[in-house]
Amino acid sequence: MAIMSAAFLGHGSPVNTLEDNRYTRSWRAFGKAVPPPRAVLVVSAHWYTAVTAVTAMARPRTIHDLFGFGQRLQTFQYRAPGSPDIAREIRDVVKPRFVGLDEDAWGLDHGTWSVMTHVFPEANVPVIQLSINGTKDFAYHLDIGARLAPLRERGILIIGSGNVVHNLSRIDPSMRDGAFDWAVRFDEAAREIMTTRPADILSLQQHPDFARAVPTPDHFIPLIYIAGLAQTGGGKAKILVDGYALGSLSMTSYTLDCECPDARGDDTPIGNPLPDPNVPPDQTNL
Repeated sequence: MAIMSAAFLGHGSPVNTLEDNRYTRSWRAFGKAVPPPRAVLVVSAHWYTAVTAVTAMARPRTIHDLFGFGQRLQTFQYRAPGSPDIAREIRDVVKPRFVGLDEDAWGLDHGTWSVMTHVFPEANVPVIQLSINGTKDFAYHLDIGARLAPLRERGILIIGSGNVVHNLSRIDPSMRDGAFDWAVRFDEAAREIMTTRPADILSLQQHPDFARAVPTPDHFIPLIYIAGLAQTGGGKAKILVDGYALGSLSMTSYTLDCECPDARGDDTPIGNPLPDPNVPPDQTNL
């Protein structure tokens, strides 16, 4: 079996779940370009906890871990199956690192379903989530990413879902499609590393804009997993789509080993990423 593709998808606002824009069109194009996978393993920024675990239930529930985005998203369902057998396979491939089997606590959060509804809209491929262990440093996550590499040879598609730049305290609603200078500088530095030498991803911690671009590690760590995969395979990432939102979010997405057509199309206006003005941006769980 040929090596399966992998991707980091800058998921941005949950509103993208329902949108047809250049980001969601690119995610759909990616889903059509990859060979049919046995399963999808998603490292989502929104399962940030104190343990490394995988969802191991046959029917993962759709988790509505977001606020201020309206009834359609609060009731949205992505009914992809899980796979306890593949969860155990993921656990075993990273040994001697410990990975727990979560058989009933979690499910698929919006970091997963907001992109997977475009990648595989039929929800007919098993989806497993891998938690982000917030007690570990970046080197640990790079190592886990590298250890996951054999799964790609077994037909498992690995996706990191987060944002390279993600600072909810600096959001400016007037900058719907724009970004602050510091956000652009950091995003471009990440791009240079991911497309030339992904093994150096941890050097971004020394970037002068790191503290503003990555005030919390949850949305950045999924990128580290994809860098770990690239490092192991000796490959480089390609840009799938790029752009910015609300001043302090990067929408840049990357692929590994995927010839994906440009599906961005015209610059269709992006929907309002913050539909409820009464909910402070840092309370939305965006």
